[in-house]
Amino acid sequence: MQTIAGYGFQDTETYGYDGASQQFYGMPAADFQKLLEDNSLLSTSGHYDFIKFFNSSTEELLRYTDQSIEGAHKLGQKYITWPWLDPENRSIEKFKILTDKLNLIGERVQKAGLGLAYHNHDFEFIDHNGETGYDIILENTDSEYVKLQIDLYWAAHTYPGTVHELFQKAPGRFVMWHIKDMDKISRDYTELGNGSIDYSQILPDAEFAGMEYYYIEQGGNFTLNPMQSVKESAGFFQKNLANLLP
Repeated sequence: MQTIAGYGFQDTETYGYDGASQQFYGMPAADFQKLLEDNSLLSTSGHYDFIKFFNSSTEELLRYTDQSIEGAHKLGQKYITWPWLDPENRSIEKFKILTDKLNLIGERVQKAGLGLAYHNHDFEFIDHNGETGYDIILENTDSEYVKLQIDLYWAAHTYPGTVHELFQKAPGRFVMWHIKDMDKISRDYTELGNGSIDYSQILPDAEFAGMEYYYIEQGGNFTLNPMQSVKESAGFFQKNLANLLP
């Protein structure tokens, strides 16, 4: 935490939360919050493990939702994010079930003073006989209760149109962005500035899309090691891209 703060990072996004023990990364939520504060860092969103309860009862899903709300409040987060669907839950029928769950959770999260968002990967953009999971989410979730956290790498990787065209489907709803680059040959992750995604064409859309928070991410395929990649991406963003945001 101290190292990434030294690279210029101010905001973070957590992953995983043990609702029963109220812990992040094996630490009590209050202790993790102190670690953030001690390094002048915020956490404005968290990826929570809703997928574990996809096939559970509504009661169990809402119990974990309430636990997640409590954890998010302890860190001062603004958003709770549904981050993932495992392979067996990616059919069009399962996406339709997902939208009901998102609406249910989103209303509960909003009543608690927070926002809910859905985070995409590549599979949401795969065509299923004229339908995609992402379109089902856009069309069947309540925009008041369910926002979007767009992973721009996966959008550039798999969405058949431009990112701007994707924003045009739901202006103002893309409240959070994951910013990472794509290797020019392998199309795997790479450090910002080393890849093929032209963020000079994407970042000016921040206001139109509704962006409130962004997170610079890579997730794998590090040139030397993760921390070096974090440093390179932060430096490139600060030097070449930060000024493009409104």
